[in-house]
Amino acid sequence: MTYAPAQGARIAAVDDLSLEVQSGEIVGIWGESGCGKSTLSHAILGMLPAHARCEQGSILIHGRDLSKLPEPELRRIRGRDIALIPQDPSLSLNPVIRVGVQIAEVLRAHTPLSGRARRARVVDLLREVGFDHPEEIYGAYPHQLSGGQRQRISIAQAVACRPALVIADEPTSKLDAPLQAEVIALLAQIRKNHGTALLVISHDPTMFSGFADRIAVMYAGRIVESGNTAQIFRSPLHPYTQGLVEIAKSAAGASSRKHFDSIEGEPPDPSSFPHGCRFEPRCADRMEICRARYPRAFLPEPSRPVSCFKYGE
Repeated sequence: MTYAPAQGARIAAVDDLSLEVQSGEIVGIWGESGCGKSTLSHAILGMLPAHARCEQGSILIHGRDLSKLPEPELRRIRGRDIALIPQDPSLSLNPVIRVGVQIAEVLRAHTPLSGRARRARVVDLLREVGFDHPEEIYGAYPHQLSGGQRQRISIAQAVACRPALVIADEPTSKLDAPLQAEVIALLAQIRKNHGTALLVISHDPTMFSGFADRIAVMYAGRIVESGNTAQIFRSPLHPYTQGLVEIAKSAAGASSRKHFDSIEGEPPDPSSFPHGCRFEPRCADRMEICRARYPRAFLPEPSRPVSCFKYGE
């Protein structure tokens, strides 16, 4: 799957990426800001900006290739089969429409429910996502709710039609720690109750521990390593993943330290990616071959693909 502007210099923001999410599975996409995580989610949903396009590859859900469907058909699929929990619900919710009506609009677009049945279903959804007085919340405007409450509204919108896959793009980045924990617990409960698959995008490793089944580590538009969550944190293989894990450990103890670790250097400009390994300029383990070509995915351990010449040539 390649992302590129329609005009001007070609930029492959997401390139040569393969990812599978099973029914009922939680998969995390982890990486620094600018690595292509949100572009990936927008490409899956068919919501790339006008100056971008998916040039090759396929995006399959229930055997249908979303990248080949016209926009009217995609609109029928979004919300019904695949849905998005946005990073900032204060920007995605309409400020002049009551939140209950905004959730009901998803049901109106994708179900034959009557107006009364839609309202009852929305009240049930509001109760499911943790509101003690859902009838009151139904009639509230977004500005009357807290940040955590608005995020619960966004989650209710996303799961209204019980989609097979929900993409959560930095769903806790605007919340404080207690609210982050509440949202993570809510998403885990939705997976348990309905078998919903979740693709969770975050730069924050605390989002994944004890929550995600697997993690795919993304750098400069490509997945460099993937594995189950415990493996990734216990024994990271790619030098970039090792750096991220060290930063996570350092940040966890930052309150008792004056300094914490970081990865030297900056991610490459997407308009001028290195010819070889894209992490090579920042890598302490780099070799001559790293500059010559990009490494394929090796399997140093079962089900642990890692794109690094440390594990083969």
